Amino acid sequence: MTKDQSTHSGTYDPQRPVSLAKSLGVLRRGLGDPTIRLSPTEVWFALGTPTGDASLRICKASLNDPAIFQAWGPGAEWAVRYAPDLLGAGDNWSEFDAPEFAAGLPEIVQHTRSLHRDVILPRTNRIFDHLLGAVLEQRVTGIEANYAWRWLIRHKGRPAPGPAPDGLRIAPGASQIATMTRWEWQEARVDQQRARTLRQLAPVARSLEWWAEKPMETSKPGAQPPGTLQAALLSLPGIGAWTVAETLQRSHGATDLISVGDFHLAGFVGQVLTGRRVDDSGMLQLLAPFAPHRQRVIRLLQLSGERKQSFGPRYAPLDHRER
Repeated sequence: MTKDQSTHSGTYDPQRPVSLAKSLGVLRRGLGDPTIRLSPTEVWFALGTPTGDASLRICKASLNDPAIFQAWGPGAEWAVRYAPDLLGAGDNWSEFDAPEFAAGLPEIVQHTRSLHRDVILPRTNRIFDHLLGAVLEQRVTGIEANYAWRWLIRHKGRPAPGPAPDGLRIAPGASQIATMTRWEWQEARVDQQRARTLRQLAPVARSLEWWAEKPMETSKPGAQPPGTLQAALLSLPGIGAWTVAETLQRSHGATDLISVGDFHLAGFVGQVLTGRRVDDSGMLQLLAPFAPHRQRVIRLLQLSGERKQSFGPRYAPLDHRER
């Protein structure tokens, strides 16, 4: 790594094909997400780190080329140090790809894996940002959640440091969330239940970030032993299994956590694997043989091009102005 007055830089060779778009797209909350700019050969992140704000630029000329990192701001050194985790430095697919395990995978998963050997599960080593986004997505449409995310960042976030693209901004931290008024939450179209959950998270944000750079303990599906990160998150008011999974899939690249309780996921998994919709219990039964790689299976199903059949009216956005 080299350093001058304003820039930290580094390189990383994944020693395997890695697609920026396929792998890092899961970190973007809607196409208008102000915290990220993503293209097939370049990605910009605006992030708050334990050492301060940073802009991180990742360039990768092709799938098999090494990645080049540049970062600016007080948190630049931290951003470059952990940038390899965004490109799968800790994401090992060897067990999943082993012939004995791969042979037991559904045919559609095997086929999709053969077409998408360049996808990895990224790890950001940050928790509060992902908790913020996941809580905003609780019980609302994607349109509503993405609007709230953009509103919070544009009104309560901060400009990214350095020569970042115009409009690139850092998500608000716990101190900004803690001081928001009821009227501001209404402007963001966030109901009081989600706002209360986020206000309650703010005082423990520093403790949560203590976990962010630590390995995530794995356990048997459904078990959450005391003293684990999952158990700590589940102890927080307003945080359930869906929110924990949506957070740790991004912060830790969790390979086995499933977003149980998702409005669409169980129906989608059942439709693709069996031709019929199932509920959460049915989804867990279908995916049980693939632990501890159930999230890898879901990610590949999402890349397969298959879609869940739609029946009935769409879930309509809610009006929170009088709530």
